Amino acid sequence: MSEKLFIFDTTLRDGEQVPGCQLNTVEKIQVAEALEELGVDIIEAGFPVSSPGDFNSVIEISKAVTWPVICALTRAVEKDIDVAAESLRSAKRKRIHTGIGTSDYHIRHKFNSNREEILARAVAATRYAKKYVEDVEFYCEDAGRTDNEYLSQVVEAVISAGATVVNIPDTTGYCLPDDYAAKIRYLIEHVDGIHKAVISTHCHNDLGMATANTIQGVLNGARQVEVTVNGIGERAGNTSLEEVVMIFKSHRAPGIDTNINTTKIHGISRMVSSLMNMPVQPNKAIVGRNAFAHSSGIHQDGVLKNRESYEIIDPKDVGLDDNAIVLTARSGRAALKHRLNRLGIKPEPEKLDKIYEDFLQLADRKKDLRDEDILLLAGKDHAASQRIRLQYLQVTSGIGLRSVASVCLDIAGEKFESAASGNGPVDAAIKAVKSIVHRQMTIQEFLIQAINKGSDDIGKVHMQVEYEGSIYYGFSANTDIVAASVEAFVDAINKFVD
Repeated sequence: MSEKLFIFDTTLRDGEQVPGCQLNTVEKIQVAEALEELGVDIIEAGFPVSSPGDFNSVIEISKAVTWPVICALTRAVEKDIDVAAESLRSAKRKRIHTGIGTSDYHIRHKFNSNREEILARAVAATRYAKKYVEDVEFYCEDAGRTDNEYLSQVVEAVISAGATVVNIPDTTGYCLPDDYAAKIRYLIEHVDGIHKAVISTHCHNDLGMATANTIQGVLNGARQVEVTVNGIGERAGNTSLEEVVMIFKSHRAPGIDTNINTTKIHGISRMVSSLMNMPVQPNKAIVGRNAFAHSSGIHQDGVLKNRESYEIIDPKDVGLDDNAIVLTARSGRAALKHRLNRLGIKPEPEKLDKIYEDFLQLADRKKDLRDEDILLLAGKDHAASQRIRLQYLQVTSGIGLRSVASVCLDIAGEKFESAASGNGPVDAAIKAVKSIVHRQMTIQEFLIQAINKGSDDIGKVHMQVEYEGSIYYGFSANTDIVAASVEAFVDAINKFVD
């Protein structure tokens, strides 16, 4: 008989901690609704005490979704727990996720404390959260580097205090799979009352072992996994939702089942990538562009004769439809709407009309329109609400010529023009913008990436700009890479202008 594995998605909390990838409340609701359709059991919606925006997002997500448990993160601090409880007031099913560091690294250096005091704080926080909700999850931060005997004492104590789930995070991604497996097994064998709570994994990918550690945790008794779409998250990221789900779908022997509708995986992967402006690496397992691509003649021949020769997963199982409608300049609104709906986007008629106009312009320039192109079009109109907008850009450049750029910016409805020369067209255009804005700012990081391939491709530009000691992130996408670079620079400036 199969056992249920609970999927705890923290894309909107741990995943959103990636610099430059923050979402607004509307975007978070869009992701939360897609996660509900995907079939996740728990959505960690945010860390409410951290900011008014996070607090409001948890409230609105609680209103927007019905089936999943909505979880709010706290520290082992009464105020945190009070704020989390308030943010969850509209949730149909609610959970408070509280906890504290249990490794000697955290106890001595982070808290300047001792094991006895940390144990007492853990119990107190669990009991306090229990006053608000029945479902309380406790996390033992840096459990991966916590002594197993002390860890079992903490786990036993918080379960006795009412914790329904106990999270065993490998916070620094330090554990080897065998070590993490032994840690979970030790808790199962040594904690009195362990059957009263669900043991959860929460593994980071600093050494590239997040998924392996998570799988070993499950095989040794954990029945909840904390994951993110595309494996995004702090530093090197978290355990990838799609990898864990498809591992257990492909290997039926362990007898582990999830509620996940795997045909929704590809769509939500592209949605999260687009909304967070965080490209998926082409060779990423399950959702990367090349995950089901075959270039070797031997592989191609084998796949044509029998797909299973080189594919252990049917692409249709993760939402890749070989018979998908191909979008071209001759496609109508109905075809575009169908593709948007398949990607989890359901625009109002007026918004669809605007997307369709942009779609036709792009389709005239680009032979091959992919899902990434459509998602970018759907989110393109955010610039209309910005205080500073690029009105026009003209560049003269060539071999043996000094690049010159003319720029016009619309700043709160007033037009400003400037021209500048530079070491290449992008440098010239950036200098022209700087001469209009008159701020001392420095570009710290400048990343250009093609979405697919080919000379007609859309280029995505990510830019990191330093201003008065703070870092601001800009993003744009355009078939003209110079225009995309200037738009990304202007997008970053809009984050700090008055």
